[in-house]
Amino acid sequence: MTVKIMPCLDMQKGRVVKGVHFVNIHDAGDPVECAKAYCAAGADELAMLDITATVENRDTLLEVVKKVAAVTTVPFTVGGGIKDVKSAAAVLAAGADKVSTSSAAFRRPEVIAEMVKEFGGERVTVAIDVDRNPKLPSGYEVWIDGGRTPTAADAVEWAKKVSGFGVGCILPTSKATDGAKTGFDLPLIEKIVKVTQVPVVASGGAGTLEHFFAAAQAGATILLAASVFHFGTIKIPDLKAYLQKRGLQVAGSAMQK
Repeated sequence: MTVKIMPCLDMQKGRVVKGVHFVNIHDAGDPVECAKAYCAAGADELAMLDITATVENRDTLLEVVKKVAAVTTVPFTVGGGIKDVKSAAAVLAAGADKVSTSSAAFRRPEVIAEMVKEFGGERVTVAIDVDRNPKLPSGYEVWIDGGRTPTAADAVEWAKKVSGFGVGCILPTSKATDGAKTGFDLPLIEKIVKVTQVPVVASGGAGTLEHFFAAAQAGATILLAASVFHFGTIKIPDLKAYLQKRGLQVAGSAMQK
């Protein structure tokens, strides 16, 4: 199993931002400069999520996608406000390699099948925002609208259903650990890996090198983080060296698109 490192640019009003538990948002820089720096540092993939597009009922900011895509040399996933084939096609035409859908996919699951049919499964990611809920079988509940709206749906069951559509990967983010730098939500990763047949992204909570290793041990093959990369707490070459030292296969230098 080879693991990949994926910095994530959470976007608001054209700027990279980062919060804790999906709130307390702080500015973290210019997306184009961030993308350039991450590609130069050896990122294997890059994600950009327009975190308020769905709540504001608008499409992703295509001009920002174009600018970031122009300087990005690794596979580039864009999410936020992607609700149907048309909005996904616009983002791909702007230069993204893959799209990520979340709230729209939950509200109308057939949109996943439509995107997979139109673009191929490898270009479609389904993101799932999750919070802990002991009343549900898995202990985890799906939240939508940027983590603002609970659904009463079991997150692991939803991930299992999503996997059946043939998507390229599943990106669960735990509200409980997001931005807290206390480690990824390992039981969540383990449960989703167990019921799906597609790559699972670890997202939400990285604070130390050890946290990334633990997520890989839990079965995640793509290790996503934001603030530790944005603010220089952890550098990608150091992370890759650490993971290799711990015996993991780590993706090589950034592959050109």
